[in-house]
Amino acid sequence: MGIEATGKLHTIFETKQVSERFTKREFVVELTDNPKYPQVVLFQLTGDRCTQLDGFRVGDAVRLDFSLRGREWRSPQGEVKYFNSLDVWKVEAAHGNRRDSRGRGAAYDDAGPPRYDAPPRDDAPPRDDAPPRDDEPRPRDELGRDADDLPF
Repeated sequence: MGIEATGKLHTIFETKQVSERFTKREFVVELTDNPKYPQVVLFQLTGDRCTQLDGFRVGDAVRLDFSLRGREWRSPQGEVKYFNSLDVWKVEAAHGNRRDSRGRGAAYDDAGPPRYDAPPRDDAPPRDDAPPRDDEPRPRDELGRDADDLPF
């Protein structure tokens, strides 16, 4: 099943050697299709595809082609569990990203100055003010816990 998604890189993990013949690299993308209810989703690259993230940084806008995968696992005690994974086939810079010298997406878009959520550039002056919020904060209960009861 081929699925596409776009968003910005939220977290990039190191490549892990899971077994002698299997490597994987996980990363998190904040999907940008609904800014009022952002979704942060864990994806994975496997094998030779792990290097596709090497030219990207947190904050870069990306487009993904991936497959939804699932499997069943039975414990030695007979308990059955189900696992899902989002296996990425291709990562590329989203349309409108400025390209670096390797042709990969840079953390700054063509629309203007650097975004607040992007890592600082070497030549950028340091910023110590808080970024402006253009979304509403998530609701909290009286104990400070997330009170959002939406199931997604």
